[in-house]
Amino acid sequence: MKPVTLLLAAIMFSAGATCAHSQESKPTIRHHRVEEPAEDASAPELAQAEDAMQHNDFAAAEPLLQKAVAAKPNDYRAWFDLGYIYAHTGRPREAIDAYRKAVAAKPEVFESNLNLGLLLANSNGAGDSAESAKYLKAATQLKPTAHPQESLMTAWMALGQVEETQEPTQALLAFAQAAKLNPADPGPHVAAGKFYELYDCRVCPDVPTEARLNFAIKEYKTALEIDATSVDALRGLERIYERLNNYAEAEIVLRKLLALNPRDPSARLYLAKALSAQGKNDEAVQELQTGLQANPGDPHAALELGTLYVKAGKDADAEQQFRVAVQKLPQDPEAHFALGSLLLHEKKFAESQQELQIAVRLKPDLAEGYSNLAVAASSNKNYTLAMQALDMRAKFLPETPATYFLRAATFDNLKQIPQAVEYYQKFLAVDGGQFPDQEWQARHRLIAIDPKNADKYRLKK
Repeated sequence: MKPVTLLLAAIMFSAGATCAHSQESKPTIRHHRVEEPAEDASAPELAQAEDAMQHNDFAAAEPLLQKAVAAKPNDYRAWFDLGYIYAHTGRPREAIDAYRKAVAAKPEVFESNLNLGLLLANSNGAGDSAESAKYLKAATQLKPTAHPQESLMTAWMALGQVEETQEPTQALLAFAQAAKLNPADPGPHVAAGKFYELYDCRVCPDVPTEARLNFAIKEYKTALEIDATSVDALRGLERIYERLNNYAEAEIVLRKLLALNPRDPSARLYLAKALSAQGKNDEAVQELQTGLQANPGDPHAALELGTLYVKAGKDADAEQQFRVAVQKLPQDPEAHFALGSLLLHEKKFAESQQELQIAVRLKPDLAEGYSNLAVAASSNKNYTLAMQALDMRAKFLPETPATYFLRAATFDNLKQIPQAVEYYQKFLAVDGGQFPDQEWQARHRLIAIDPKNADKYRLKK
């Protein structure tokens, strides 16, 4: 193992490695006030402004603070209060500038560094992430004026979030520090689980993906030991079990989610998928029907229920559900593909062609969509479209005996005889008895359209 991998593995296996970061991609901003008396009462404007701020009268406080910093440009407290007002009135860039001045005037104030770091973390400016880490690191080494444990935990968690994409190993260390500050809080364990679950581990190539997912499972389970109702931990476990195709464990977790919220449509939908993956199709149908009773017309549930009806051979019921899905999700290629494919099976070729054309227009790399479209168009005697669909399919998937035969038949119908002969021959060369009926058709068509080689195509007795 490389040294950095050893460090990472040690953190992963350590009980203190319960990283803490928000479920969002950036730290949550909760601006902290400096809760200590002002050092300098020489500026009465500052006292008046802070009194107004206590009553959330920012409009009255702002001009007083502007006057205070004009009179005393080094007044960290006035700059800090201005930053606070700017942040709470939707002016993040002005807040950042004010906090910068507060830190410059007095670098050892925890709240100035924390708030500046949080704002920079949520900004999209170039270099803001690195600068955010600088101020958040400083905050972790300072003493908050109020709620020290909670405030320091916020700083460590925010630092970890910022470092995730910059210095992942440092992010892990920051999360571990955050977890130590409050071991009874499930949040850091949930955050750690998400970090291990989602992070592309560039700094630890020797740690396999499955191992990282197991670390994530451990953290999510630890969170649930602290709080069995942690929805975030349950959802995290469910995502990993689905990713690992461990549908039995996913089922257990999803049932717990539904026990907490029986009207959760996504949990019920995923439970149905987990049941279906285990072959429990009747239970899956029951779950989806229950979900549709609570939320009639749910297109995602309808799409999944339609799929289960197809498996059960209930084509009419499946078509009804797929039509609901298409109506409610007109821009969803999977819904159009499902309906178009079922209509093809039902020999409703014109409608099938229409739905499959929509599907591949919405998702141009839907390879199987082109496969089914070629069959539907050919059956609908739209041979030009069938050939176009076959050509598009070939960009994503290799040719098969079935596509060789379909190409041959399409060329045949287009009266392009040399190409038809070529592809009938290719079909016969690779089929090997998979499609005996089509082999018989190919041989007889070749005898008819390539009579000079007819003896070649006849089966030897």
